[in-house]
Amino acid sequence: MNKDYSCLKKNAIKLRKSGRSYNEIKKKINVSKSTLSLWLKNIPLSLTDKKRFYTKQIQILSLGPKSQKERRAREIEKIIFEAEREINLPLNPETYRLMGASLYWAEGSKGKRFVLTNSDPHLILFIVKWIEKILKISPNELILRLNIYPQQNEMKIKKFWSDLTNIPIKNFGKSYIKPTSTNFKQNNLYFGTIRVEIPKSANIQHQIFGWIKAAIKDIDPNVKFVQNKWRILKETKKPVNL
Repeated sequence: MNKDYSCLKKNAIKLRKSGRSYNEIKKKINVSKSTLSLWLKNIPLSLTDKKRFYTKQIQILSLGPKSQKERRAREIEKIIFEAEREINLPLNPETYRLMGASLYWAEGSKGKRFVLTNSDPHLILFIVKWIEKILKISPNELILRLNIYPQQNEMKIKKFWSDLTNIPIKNFGKSYIKPTSTNFKQNNLYFGTIRVEIPKSANIQHQIFGWIKAAIKDIDPNVKFVQNKWRILKETKKPVNL
């Protein structure tokens, strides 16, 4: 062992005897942990130092998942921030039209009138403003219906949605109150679920699906080809309710 390593070893032993951990020593002496282990394996530690190292290790282990969770949260925040910068506001009219139509395609009713149900205030306010801008229908002409739990305050929730959308309280239809259940609810829908309806809107619904049909025209032949290839799936018998 050369003179330099001899000096480093002496310093490492001195630091160990003063109650320093391997990591603490390594920060002051630039050698590997394996080297420190070889040098210091016979250096006794006081009971106090052993307890301190043990306590610190337990703290590191307990904070590990939390640190990982916080690191992931920062990564997600960065991804969202960078993605936001890719979008220029205001949206151009065609993008705005198709964004609302796509939301209706995913979340809207496929029945005989325009009906969209959701619990997200952002989505509901977007669609109400979209209806006003694209379909030229005022919020005063829309109907809202609540879906809530029996323990919730129906009138206060109505006021929340009315305040958000500018749709008058008088435009609310009869609320649906979910039956009392003992099942555990993982998600608390504090504002309930709201249904937005446009009266006498069958033609409007067809118009929206026309926009969607135009937007997906390039994939339509492929869908029809595969559906025809697997048409046997449509021959599956419906279940019989006994």
